Amino acid sequence: MTMLETTGRKSGQPRRTAIGGRVIGNQFWMVSEHGEHSHYVLNIKADPTVRLRIHGQWRSGTAHLLPDDDAQERLRSLPGFNSALVRLMGSDLLTIRVDLD
Repeated sequence: MTMLETTGRKSGQPRRTAIGGRVIGNQFWMVSEHGEHSHYVLNIKADPTVRLRIHGQWRSGTAHLLPDDDAQERLRSLPGFNSALVRLMGSDLLTIRVDLD
């Protein structure tokens, strides 16, 4: 699991969410199981600057929502256990790419 930190769109305070995904090159890829209904996605829409805790270290980046990406296909390239849960529980899959600084 990775920790995603966004800025609360109403409070302006840091908000942390445990997520699954994978670093590929200088990008972090993940799929939101509830798409634009997830609070962290709404926070990203308001301010795409995020931080990720990857292997115990915080990294900053800019998140991009990719509604045209095939989220089902994307899940095949991400860690298996988390991907299976997202497929099972997901209602509106949305791919997110974070360009790491």
